[in-house]
Amino acid sequence: MVADARENQPTYLRNFMFVLFFAFGGVTSLNDVVIPKLKGLFTLSYGEVMLVQSAFFAAYFFVSLPAAELIRRIGYMRSAAVGLLTMTVGCLLFVPGSYKAQFGLFLLALFVLASGITVVQVVANPLIAGLGPPASASSRLTFAQFFNSLGTTIFPYVGSILILGSIATVDPTTLADGALSAFRSAETRIIVRTYLGLALALLILSGLVWALRRRLIELPAQPVSVLRAFNLLGRPRLAFGTLCIFLYVGAEVAIGSVIVNYLMQGNVLGLSAEAAGKHVPFYWGGAMIGRFFGAYLLRVIQPGKVLACAGAAIITLLVISANSRGIVSASALLSVGLFNSIMFPTIFCLACGGLAKRVPEASGLLCMAIVGGAFIPLLTGHAADLWGLKPALMIPAACYFCILLYGIVFRGAVTVARVDD
Repeated sequence: MVADARENQPTYLRNFMFVLFFAFGGVTSLNDVVIPKLKGLFTLSYGEVMLVQSAFFAAYFFVSLPAAELIRRIGYMRSAAVGLLTMTVGCLLFVPGSYKAQFGLFLLALFVLASGITVVQVVANPLIAGLGPPASASSRLTFAQFFNSLGTTIFPYVGSILILGSIATVDPTTLADGALSAFRSAETRIIVRTYLGLALALLILSGLVWALRRRLIELPAQPVSVLRAFNLLGRPRLAFGTLCIFLYVGAEVAIGSVIVNYLMQGNVLGLSAEAAGKHVPFYWGGAMIGRFFGAYLLRVIQPGKVLACAGAAIITLLVISANSRGIVSASALLSVGLFNSIMFPTIFCLACGGLAKRVPEASGLLCMAIVGGAFIPLLTGHAADLWGLKPALMIPAACYFCILLYGIVFRGAVTVARVDD
């Protein structure tokens, strides 16, 4: 009966999942244009401003397994609505952050926003992987990530216009306490308006999901025990895969976080903040294009081999960017996105190989590993403060080397169980 339900509604469910991938991808990528804005307003170092990513991605560690339990209790669709509402609350919390002009309140808002995204992602990944033939799970999840990348391509460009296009010429360090607070409050209202618009869109989407929940045939989710889920780490394929998700997300986020400041350097392109921000979509757009073609490649080439080749290509690009100038340096860094494209879905499917009914637990663990986005950017930021942005690129390069090894070790074909297995 469950199999019939899945076959009767795959198009409906997949289309719904594509919308969710677009939404949480786009909102996440806005951090890349918020970071240079907050860095200037609060006169922060690279290490300090990377707390934006730390607050955001810490949510994945704390919320992923509870999200899996939520799915078990109320179902996939209702959980998606809860996640979208939580995202809405996070967007609204930018208002007190701006009113008080306190960096810590922005970090709180980002944590709540990311908590909602975590719930949505824990819903989306196993559904996409399980709704269809097991042999094509990597390809299907890669295609879904295309819509994630569509969001990460569009949102930073619009965000650059709305948020970075109005960076003030006033130096915050020259202002007294009262004037400084007023200045920060006025400037951060630009960020608030952007997130209020997102809050409205998310509220409408969550309401639509909730209204249609009874028309969707729910797919089963297995009971989740936190301790039982951690026992899965005794399986080398999943343990190494979890580490690779940690490193991949951290490296991808670290690079995206520094792109604006990187392109503003005189020995790269020397652009203004807004102009540099408009180049961020090339990074995420490369991932979008790569996922479109990657979905095909993963059907004809073993996923591990594709993963290893992508890792080697990224390491090469980072070395080139760090040791060159001008358009060559910029192009090499922005091209990393193209090879990032297949990494998350491929690692996810490789890690879940052979787990059958325990895939939801594995999904919770793998989503917890997204907390790498809280640590690797922070480490990269401190490296940039000590040595400069170019040498700091070697931090993500080391992460991709580990991913390259994972692709080599687990290069064989893998079967991911369907949702109802």
